[in-house]
Amino acid sequence: MTVTSTGRPGGEVTPLRVTAPLAITAGLVVLAAIWFGIGLVVRTPGLLGWTTLLISVPVAAVSSWRAGAPHPGSAPRTFWRYVSVGLLLVGAGAMSNARDNLAGDDRNQHVSGVTSAIYLSGLLVMMIGLLRIPGIRRTGGAWTRFGLDIATVIVTTLTFAWHLVYPRWETWFAGSAGDTWSALTVVGGGFICVFAFIKVAFTGTGPIDRRALHLLALTGAVGAGGGSLAPLLASKPHLNTAHLILPATCLVLCLAADRQLRAAGAPPAPDRPPGRRLSVMPYAAVVATGALLLLSTIQGSPDVVIVAIGAIIVTVLVAARQIIALRDNAALLQQLDARLQDNARLVEQLDSRLRDLHTYQRKLAHQAGHDALTGLANRTVFGEATTSALGGVPAGLSVAVIDLDNFKGINDQLGHAVGDALLQAVAEILTTHTPAGSTVARLGGDEYALLLHGTDQAAVLNTITGSLRRPLHAAGHDLIVEASIGLAAARPADTAADLLRRADVAMYESKNQGKGRWSVYTDEMDQRGAEQARIAADLRTALDTGQLHLVYQPIVDITDGSLYGVEALVRWNHPARGPIPPIDFIPAAERTGLIVPLGAWILAEACTQAARWQSRLGAAAPAIVSVNVSARQLREASFAADVAAVLQRTGLPPQHLTIEVTETAVFDGGTAVDALHALKDLGVTVALDDFGTGHSSLGLLRTCPVDLLKVDKSFVDTVTHGGEHAVIAAALIDISNGLHLRAVAEGVETAEQAAELRRLGYRYAQGYHYARPLLPADLELHHLPHADELVEA
Repeated sequence: MTVTSTGRPGGEVTPLRVTAPLAITAGLVVLAAIWFGIGLVVRTPGLLGWTTLLISVPVAAVSSWRAGAPHPGSAPRTFWRYVSVGLLLVGAGAMSNARDNLAGDDRNQHVSGVTSAIYLSGLLVMMIGLLRIPGIRRTGGAWTRFGLDIATVIVTTLTFAWHLVYPRWETWFAGSAGDTWSALTVVGGGFICVFAFIKVAFTGTGPIDRRALHLLALTGAVGAGGGSLAPLLASKPHLNTAHLILPATCLVLCLAADRQLRAAGAPPAPDRPPGRRLSVMPYAAVVATGALLLLSTIQGSPDVVIVAIGAIIVTVLVAARQIIALRDNAALLQQLDARLQDNARLVEQLDSRLRDLHTYQRKLAHQAGHDALTGLANRTVFGEATTSALGGVPAGLSVAVIDLDNFKGINDQLGHAVGDALLQAVAEILTTHTPAGSTVARLGGDEYALLLHGTDQAAVLNTITGSLRRPLHAAGHDLIVEASIGLAAARPADTAADLLRRADVAMYESKNQGKGRWSVYTDEMDQRGAEQARIAADLRTALDTGQLHLVYQPIVDITDGSLYGVEALVRWNHPARGPIPPIDFIPAAERTGLIVPLGAWILAEACTQAARWQSRLGAAAPAIVSVNVSARQLREASFAADVAAVLQRTGLPPQHLTIEVTETAVFDGGTAVDALHALKDLGVTVALDDFGTGHSSLGLLRTCPVDLLKVDKSFVDTVTHGGEHAVIAAALIDISNGLHLRAVAEGVETAEQAAELRRLGYRYAQGYHYARPLLPADLELHHLPHADELVEA
């Protein structure tokens, strides 16, 4: 036989199957019922009625013990152990009861105080196990209500029991009133257990299966109800309600244990909140007691009956009013609970909004202090960190300023997306190779800063420069980028601005020394910086007041000594300081950006002079005028258009203008190379100056629209030494001839050098051997390169 049982909420319970304990206890119930029925008709031996308990109680006790086995060390196991022990005590009470009956007077049913005590101890053990179940926590008021409900059950139970006992007092317990009260006490205790099990089952069971508790309540009801019917057997002292009731109790208890075992894998049902369910038990007790009162007085006088009826009606009305009030209160409580839940949801939503606001504030605070592209600290946060670190002037505190070399060319040629990816890659390198506790910041553009602690800053900077020299992967491109770095150590009374300024000065010193390196700040750098600042300020004035002028160094055809062209060179005659050499003011112009207007002035002045020579000298005029252009000028988007405008304004044909650029200026490509292509399209000649001393990439000769190579003086100086010293000069003329380029040897100072260059195949040269830079008037007067009357500028 298989019966499907509905599981608890949240899971399925294993279907009910007939097990050995269920079969044994059910069979014993059937035997006990048959024997009890026979005893109602004829007198039977009393001993045989107790024998079924010797089997049913141990079987039920073992079933209860096993019900807690799937829950080792948990509350269900403890509870079912209590139930098992309590049942064994009840069985012991039954054995004591049997001894009382068999040893007592054959005319009555004897229940001794010891028997009642054993029965009650069993019920008490079960109650203790029930109350130890972890469930809903109850307040003091809830426990008071629970006690009042139990008191109501006790009074009602004893009242009914007394009603049954009193008419049969003489025949049931003719010998001892104590036996009567003992029996009534056991019955009352049984009903208390019934009530307790029901109460707990309805209000919260925790891990104990709720339906198993319902069955346990039924167990108590069967026992207590059967015990209350004992007075009906007053005329049959050989029978005892325990003969039938205890086997039935054991059967129901086995069903409860089996239910717990089948529900072991299902999720527990949620506990019901206390105070939300109306307790029916007290009101049922009132109604039952009233009905008993009415039945008891129905045989009395009409006056007593009317009073009893009136009392019952008033009691029912008061109870009804109380029930209605309680239901109204419950409804109000439900509304209040709903509003509390709504408020809780609102509070939760508000809390969520506040958390979002706090998160947003943290993001804003982070964004306010960090660079959006790289995630590094910004200038503000770096200044605050530096100020904080300077509070105690810790030993070894330094600031390094890092500026990427030629970043603008990469950005212009490959686009801002690649430039941004490169900035991020550089930030990752700086973060990776900077010691813990340091601060890495992006100050803006392609400039970074490090706040370093300790004595190993040199190793850190060497690692960083070495890492930057290796190709960096950025947005699908492998790029080589170098950086100029300046390092400044903290001094007493320094501010963050002071320390950062000195590091910045050292960084520009690295740039002036050739880039791709790092320098430590010294006071001499500041002096040079101050000097350059003064020079830059005076240079601005010089541009506006005509203190600058151009001189021209002849470029000759060494095959016949004729004048081929000239190179325009700027000179500055300061009104107070006298002549200032270009080596002093050109770096200042580069650093301050004055090189752009200075270069524009040189270009316009040279083109104007060349156009004047073309007009005055005709074919005897220099074929070309070379103008040096800086990398900064080439990066100007309007540079080619500005050159075209100068040519148009001065009337100089484009083929008479040569623009000289260095290898470094065009090595990274980008805007610079684009500008040279635009100049080539105008018809302007492009010369690569100081060839062989820069990046020395032959790839430039393919990507850069070069017409003329100017071989650096360092190769000319050793050309007469023979052997390996002349190899480079010879190779360069071979390269230029092979690529159909013109070559000009710079810095020729001796006749031997001139002769060797001519032997190697060079056609054009310039240097002090031919002439120093000349003023325009002298060049017009002595346009032949070997004239003895050349006036030096």
